[in-house]
Amino acid sequence: MNLSRKLLAVFLFSIAMAYLESAVVVYLRELYYPDGFTFPIKLIPEKIIFIELGREFSTIIMLCSVAVISGKLFVERISYFLFAFGVWDIFYYFWLKVFINWPESLLTDDLLFLIPVPWISPVLAPVLVSIIFISFSVPALNKIEAGNKVKSDKISLAMILIGVVFILISFIWDYEHRINSVSPVEFLWTLFLIGLLFMSGGFTKTILSAKK
Repeated sequence: MNLSRKLLAVFLFSIAMAYLESAVVVYLRELYYPDGFTFPIKLIPEKIIFIELGREFSTIIMLCSVAVISGKLFVERISYFLFAFGVWDIFYYFWLKVFINWPESLLTDDLLFLIPVPWISPVLAPVLVSIIFISFSVPALNKIEAGNKVKSDKISLAMILIGVVFILISFIWDYEHRINSVSPVEFLWTLFLIGLLFMSGGFTKTILSAKK
């Protein structure tokens, strides 16, 4: 199967997966947040929290699995994972908008993830990360398809890792206080954007340095 067909298959898988994920969230919100999803977050039963943690973990396993199936080289599998993750995340919000007209805007606060602690940010933040993932993964896969060696050197890898750390900190800092705050919840936009720039720079340097 050529690259275009693989990307199309992963793209369709990610859209369908996003539909299922968003449908589950619609059910949860109908059951536990019938008056709307806002901060401070009303706690759901402990049993449901454990099931939700399992669902989140399963999501990552599914994305990793499709990446492993799609690629042979390590960097190729990483690229497919980033592509699938980016498409899934963007369409997750797309389907929620279609189903329940949420989020109201890209600046609406969201509880992104619960593993290992709650991740909180405006919707725009993960969408920007997903755009960066897609913007790197497609050129990387094209380079690999053309026979180029795509590999991060020490500087680009350090830039990517620094960016990831900054972004994660912006999501999870002071989560115990923020999850009980009233919307809009404070978000470290400066730290997040610096992290995004570092990560983007590392990805760009990796692509530009690819050679046969």
